[in-house]
Amino acid sequence: MAKKVLVVLTSHDQLGDTGRKTGFWLEELAAPYYTFKDAGVELTLASPKGGQPPLDLQSDDPAAQTDATRRFKDDALANEQLANTVKLSEISAVDYDAIFYPGGHGPLWDLVSDQSSIGLIEAFWSAEKPVSSVCHAPIVLVNARDSSGELIVKDREVTGFSNSEEDAVGLTEIVPMLVEDTMIKLGARYSKAGEWEAYTRQDGNLITGQNPASSKQVAKLVLKTLGVQKND
Repeated sequence: MAKKVLVVLTSHDQLGDTGRKTGFWLEELAAPYYTFKDAGVELTLASPKGGQPPLDLQSDDPAAQTDATRRFKDDALANEQLANTVKLSEISAVDYDAIFYPGGHGPLWDLVSDQSSIGLIEAFWSAEKPVSSVCHAPIVLVNARDSSGELIVKDREVTGFSNSEEDAVGLTEIVPMLVEDTMIKLGARYSKAGEWEAYTRQDGNLITGQNPASSKQVAKLVLKTLGVQKND
């Protein structure tokens, strides 16, 4: 029977009070999407509000395109699925084998404190199912707790968008929190590679990636943890 992975996207489209738009980062959805799909995994896309999640338009810039993003944009079925994400409140963790969060700046505002998302993460975690995220999306983990009431990131190896990467995109003073600082403050064993270098960490069922370049590797680690073989 095919494994089932839940992909959770942001519904938030405002970049603080700048008047600029934000959302999810296309590469961080597209690369894992096909890494999972090509391995025979069934995907469900969900978001807090359901329906079409907002795309960070910068991730759709020609300079940000990859083979995966081009494939996604030409994939009518993928786009139909994206336009009709399921509401998080209607999702049950028992129906899935793993959960994955693409990044973009949106999760810093909505998914970090979304009670349905936190509840799902805690349910996947207690069921010993992989919980994975990339770039800004590891922020979704910071309010989730294990069955003993301890933060699941505490004393665990994690990565995520670094302070220097946030500074490089000029949003350090705009975002409500910095992934690196927040993880360290909460007692996670945060580590990072150089800016824009692919870098992942796995601590048991907790799998995180630093930036867009890390997104495919996060998905591959999820597949490995699920015991799914994928041919590149």
